[in-house]
Amino acid sequence: MNLKTIIYWVTTVLISVAMVFSAVSYFTNPEVSEGFKHLGYPNYFRVELGIAKILGAIVLLVPKIPSQIKEWAYAGFGITFLSAAIAHSQSGDPLSMVITPLVIFGILSTSYVYYHKTKV
Repeated sequence: MNLKTIIYWVTTVLISVAMVFSAVSYFTNPEVSEGFKHLGYPNYFRVELGIAKILGAIVLLVPKIPSQIKEWAYAGFGITFLSAAIAHSQSGDPLSMVITPLVIFGILSTSYVYYHKTKV
């Protein structure tokens, strides 16, 4: 396995594990539900986002899934992270709550770049 493949898999697994854990907390942690209310989102959005995160993680991890579907998962996660940073910023949350999704977006971007580098 070469360095490009290692970087791709490490970043992809990190993103996928983070998405599954956050999705589980969306369904089980009352504090997360309160956080969604704080940001002004309806409760059903929390459920939709949790399901989408689990599906997106599966899409990124399963090698046989077509690249067009993986592109949608990357785009969806990217929009989610950027939207989270904006929502936390506009809600007056601490800077750490704004920066965290941006850091995760950086890991996602690395996974995306190396996904394409490993396909060549």
